[in-house]
Amino acid sequence: MVTRGGDFEELPVEVLTQAAAAFGLLASPARLHLVWALMQGESDVSALAERVGGALPAVSQHLTKLKLAGLVRSRREGRHVVYLVDNPDVETMVRWMLRQLADRNGQPMAPGRVHDLGA
Repeated sequence: MVTRGGDFEELPVEVLTQAAAAFGLLASPARLHLVWALMQGESDVSALAERVGGALPAVSQHLTKLKLAGLVRSRREGRHVVYLVDNPDVETMVRWMLRQLADRNGQPMAPGRVHDLGA
């Protein structure tokens, strides 16, 4: 980031690496679709796979990667594991980006299923 005085604000390599990894995960339409769906409400993997139209093993693998990156989290409810997005910064970033692109393409952004993302 360049400031008025021409000084350059350095970021630690660790922060840049973590940000690149998170953006890399969200670069997958399937994973982005899962994050979007979880922003609409928490869900277990079976219901989430049905919601996004993805195969259960693929959705489970995507959720594992998203969880390891801290983009989603899970909790146990009896025999089920429920996934959710509880980080308002992640929600703000994803919602902002999707809204910008939807507006640019003249498409209203409505909650619910996003088609053709291949989760």
